[in-house]
Amino acid sequence: MSPPSIAQLPSESTTTPTVKAKSPLKSSQQHPNQKHTFPTNANTLDYARSLDTNCPLRHLRNEYIIPSKANLKVKHANDLSTPNDSSDPAIYFCGNSLGLQPKCTASYITAQLNTWSHLNVHGHFRPIADSPLKPWQELCEQASDLSAPIVGALPSEVSMQATLTVNLHLLMASFYRPVGKKCKILMESHAFPSDHYAVESQVQLHGYKAEEAMILLEPVDGEHVLSTEQICKAIDENVDEIALVLLPGIQYYTGQLLDIKTITAHARSKGLTIGWDLAHAAGNVPLYLHDWDVDFAAWCTYKYMNSGPGGMGGLFVHERHGKVTKDENTGKLDFRHRLTGWYAGDRTSRFNMDNKFVPIEGAKGFQVSNPSAIDLTSLIASLSVFAETSMEELRKKSLSITAYAEHLLLSDVPKVDGQPAYEIITPKDPEQRGAQLSVLFKKEGLLEKVGEGMEEAGVVADQRKPNVCRVAPAPMYNSYEEVWRIVGIIKGACDA
Repeated sequence: MSPPSIAQLPSESTTTPTVKAKSPLKSSQQHPNQKHTFPTNANTLDYARSLDTNCPLRHLRNEYIIPSKANLKVKHANDLSTPNDSSDPAIYFCGNSLGLQPKCTASYITAQLNTWSHLNVHGHFRPIADSPLKPWQELCEQASDLSAPIVGALPSEVSMQATLTVNLHLLMASFYRPVGKKCKILMESHAFPSDHYAVESQVQLHGYKAEEAMILLEPVDGEHVLSTEQICKAIDENVDEIALVLLPGIQYYTGQLLDIKTITAHARSKGLTIGWDLAHAAGNVPLYLHDWDVDFAAWCTYKYMNSGPGGMGGLFVHERHGKVTKDENTGKLDFRHRLTGWYAGDRTSRFNMDNKFVPIEGAKGFQVSNPSAIDLTSLIASLSVFAETSMEELRKKSLSITAYAEHLLLSDVPKVDGQPAYEIITPKDPEQRGAQLSVLFKKEGLLEKVGEGMEEAGVVADQRKPNVCRVAPAPMYNSYEEVWRIVGIIKGACDA
């Protein structure tokens, strides 16, 4: 039995907000490189607190639930105190892995559950009264409209669906079109394992051997990061064999922000297709995917975008690839090949059930199946907080708070066996990094000691064995005082 049509359903009052999509910001509007200098008293707690007092975004911290130190230390769920003890919050520096829960998420989820329980199948076409959410058939559009300004895209170029690796597979199914010797995918050698596995399986699916069809870029000896020049040179040297370039916006291990604009322009000038994995870039740094002429991109939303564990992913397809045209003589549709499914079909004809596929114009024509309403709801709740500010304002604080962390880390670096205990392998240039500093410890076992010190002090920070701790101050909710405290813990563990 087909779901009822809109005409069959009675109307119901609602306060669903009208989402006014913002146009993508021009790349010339990026915030200029900030040079941060600090006074002689910058290493004091009073100074850190003064920065918090004068921070224009300090109120956003109140939009999130910060776990208490007591709850982080419990070994069994039954021992959790409810609610979190706000008088003794933990220091959470793991937003580059999983963001904090917005306080509004619970009420958004409740509204969705009420729609399901009160309206059931009718929820596809109308929400319950006073819900901040659109009907389920329009929920992806609501999430896409709110996400578009975060990645610098037209709303029609964004689709919130599935998860990161699934979306990469869907996009590569459309954009990786190997022919003859032009069959190789250029990527970095230290890509996140999931990306590597996805690319490896895609080339094998087309009948190629991974070792022959994958060009893996390595940093030059003595370096931790890939330079823009090195990437562009590799494109030039392999242009006749490359079928696709796939790179990370921000490299997860080092925290390097690649020059997406320059690399994209270079690849496209050579007639190549280029896509980006923005897992660590979306919600972290301003992006201008439309203006940069990126072919496609995919990202997760549970890191800096705070949608919850395993939250809904997103994808971008430039408008030139999402066009659907019809031959006036034959009536045949012309659109970019992709893996198709019912939810990529135009809603006006979707319920005809005639097996005549007419894709939605734009990125939503790359959907395959019905996106989870619960996952979209959790994402929209988080995006409502992003709507209170802009990526440019978040970037200002990010540059400032990351520079402060760098200043503290590099002031009087502790020594172990007469040598500096650590170095920062994230680029020094603020325009080549996001809200992350990767600290590489020089002595075996030192990372574990630092980790023990953090755990004892109620600090959550990401560790990448064998020797890197990723210090990631998320501008939405981390404070300068927290930066001061976490650096003190790192130095204290090294001294000990």
